[in-house]
Amino acid sequence: MLASRLFTAHLARPSTKTFSSLNARLDSELQGIVDAGLWKTERVITSKQSSEVTVSDAEGSVLNFCSNNYLGLSSDPRIMAAAQKSLEERGFGLSSVRFICGTQDIHKELEAAISDFHGTEDTILYPSCFDANAGIFEQILGPEDAVISDALNHASIIDGIRLCKAQRHRYNHIDVVDLEKKLQETQDCRHRLIVTDGVFSMDGDVAPLDVICDLADKYDAQVFVDECHATGFLGTTGRGTPELFGVEKRIDIINSTLGKALGGATGGYTTGPKQVVDLLRQRSRPYLFSNTLTPAVVGASIEVFRILTESSEMVEKLQDNVKLFRTSMKAAGFEISGNDASPIAPVMLGDARLASEMSDKLLAKGIFVIGFSYPVVPHGAARIRVQLSASHSLEEVQRTVDGFIEVGKELGVVS
Repeated sequence: MLASRLFTAHLARPSTKTFSSLNARLDSELQGIVDAGLWKTERVITSKQSSEVTVSDAEGSVLNFCSNNYLGLSSDPRIMAAAQKSLEERGFGLSSVRFICGTQDIHKELEAAISDFHGTEDTILYPSCFDANAGIFEQILGPEDAVISDALNHASIIDGIRLCKAQRHRYNHIDVVDLEKKLQETQDCRHRLIVTDGVFSMDGDVAPLDVICDLADKYDAQVFVDECHATGFLGTTGRGTPELFGVEKRIDIINSTLGKALGGATGGYTTGPKQVVDLLRQRSRPYLFSNTLTPAVVGASIEVFRILTESSEMVEKLQDNVKLFRTSMKAAGFEISGNDASPIAPVMLGDARLASEMSDKLLAKGIFVIGFSYPVVPHGAARIRVQLSASHSLEEVQRTVDGFIEVGKELGVVS
């Protein structure tokens, strides 16, 4: 097995003497990960990110169905040209944080473009959405407040909430009955902030924002949505989960990323009320103590929002691919979780070894997908997370379905 071979090679390397006892314990823990079939191997891509890539441990090119490149913009010539232009005109990096000498005119231009896209008052950029989630909750919530968070929210949300002093409450995953119960229990708090992913990255579930907003109105609460796996492609024009449910004007704060559908590079943001953004500029630690976003990423991202504002063609193409894959896989007998509108289509397998073996066999057939197991997903909930892109052709989607059926029959997953 590839994981065992890699770990054996790791053990063969000489150990540093300073922490020899620590290293020995860690070697034991790492061996336990291998024995449990949970070792995660990083496959090395030797080409641009695209619908078809070359991978170091596969022969020839393979179809890429495990990227967050939902709109196929990661290697789009228009995006690369905009990045190159900004690199030439504004330099490689700014060697500074924003409030010292790290703010260029294009940073303000991008923030305005994001606000226009979401219909919000103002936007603040971060090095990543992980930083945006880490920097917001402790600044806007205090001990008199309560944060009410979906049980399956992203790790960055969980970590960000841990930093704040507000009461912490967790409601069962997309369970609006339990959410209402938590809202009733916290009515004596100064402010209540409902926190949810728009689309849940491991399951493909979509938060019922219409009902959540109704509850927020009923109990005088605010709504925060992480849109990392929705911005740019969910909804009729790609405005995300709020557009899907028609609640664009009812969401208080949105955090999202430039590092997935919006070009796939790096960077994140918070967009919402001007007062919130102003406070974050003054106090948010990941913003104040991190280097500014590089000019090439900023220039490319401005071009992304220009493209999305002009046309919804890529959104429509992605929706066609999602429909074909989900419908065909379910007809073949696979268990596909998540919302039918989501390009995140987890093929549920349960067993970690099975997920790993299936992904290896699919790679041998020219289909690049990854098995997910604990601790990324719960014990017994291993899966292969397939992610569709607008850059895939319908023929490529069908070829992938056929590959799953062939390998699935070989491994006894489907009959």
